[in-house]
Amino acid sequence: MSTIIYVDVDDTLIRTVGTRRIPIPEVIAHVRQLKADGAELYLWSAGGAQYCEEIADELGLRDCFQAFLPKPRIIIDDQEVRDWVFCTTFHPSTCANRTLEDYFRM
Repeated sequence: MSTIIYVDVDDTLIRTVGTRRIPIPEVIAHVRQLKADGAELYLWSAGGAQYCEEIADELGLRDCFQAFLPKPRIIIDDQEVRDWVFCTTFHPSTCANRTLEDYFRM
């Protein structure tokens, strides 16, 4: 079973200043390494799926992602997201130099 990871766009892969998109190189490199290590990656954003595709293309990351998704606004599930014991959120500033295996040790 592969490790499924959802990656956000804004303030994760890029920062936006006015109309400029500024790539965050450490996170971009980390995404490439996670893909190389066998993770199944999905790119999502409140900006929608098309926005995700545009950013992935701009950053040369299209081939890293299985799909491009809008962030959900409503989730219908028998569990609250906070109760998902198998799901952990990591801030992008903490990801540099981590391997896929490192996430399982936490």
